[in-house]
Amino acid sequence: MLLEDVRFAELRRPDGRTVAWSEWGPADGDPLLRLPGTPGCRFSGLRADRSPWRERRLRVIMTERPGYGASSRLPGRGFVEPADDLAAILDQLQLERVHVIGGSGGGPHVLALAARHPDRVKAATVVVGAAPLTEDELGGLIAVNAESHRLIRAGDLDGFRRLLERLRASLLEDPIRGLRAAMDKAPEADRAVMGDPDWQATHALATREALRAGVDGWFDEGIALERAWSEIDLSAIGTSLTWWLADSDANVPLSAAQRLLERIPDARPVLFGPEEGHFAPYHREADILDELLARG
Repeated sequence: MLLEDVRFAELRRPDGRTVAWSEWGPADGDPLLRLPGTPGCRFSGLRADRSPWRERRLRVIMTERPGYGASSRLPGRGFVEPADDLAAILDQLQLERVHVIGGSGGGPHVLALAARHPDRVKAATVVVGAAPLTEDELGGLIAVNAESHRLIRAGDLDGFRRLLERLRASLLEDPIRGLRAAMDKAPEADRAVMGDPDWQATHALATREALRAGVDGWFDEGIALERAWSEIDLSAIGTSLTWWLADSDANVPLSAAQRLLERIPDARPVLFGPEEGHFAPYHREADILDELLARG
């Protein structure tokens, strides 16, 4: 039922890779390019209650990055290649400029698209987006994320892959139980979202699809999130950007996001409630969309 009104498409890139995405809504609706978190796929962000999209007559284009779901892997990729893939999707759909939104690990990919292809972005929004971390900030992260960063910084990529393999097995066996175990420092507000049956259904669907081919996409993305930030020319971001932050986010420290925001020319922070965490956007979809659509 969750996918009954969703359309699927893919294209072949010049290097032979397949890039896949999905769409929901009328073909002549207001196009919204949606970038998933990590690990994510073209089902991520799909809501059981699509009334916020329907009421705004949106054409929602849900993308996925190399190595996830139906999209081919690209070993060693950073943020540049997925940004170019997104521009190619817009070319395929004959869309010149769109609103763009991305959450968590999708955040830097929003920045990369806005910096590399500024003429394709009307306005951009990042929700609880990833940011470069200092060593001191690792201690406040959920254990899985902290260990991932430490392994990559130490050059132990085999150890990083083993960590992801264990986590993938747990998530595929039971996506909700596996996530709850991984979110060991999540605030109560995040745990309440994880208990919502509608959220559980869409999350389980997206998790199984994102990881069905293995951990390669997650592995490559984890390394990019640690090492590839220099690829993004923040000064080249010409569009307006709103960044929604959560003070109790155990996945992305508030201090890291604020530090990154200071380097973006036309960026505005919006803070969720003091007790809210990484999943705060789930209950604020209408507010987030209205703020984004009012720009550009």
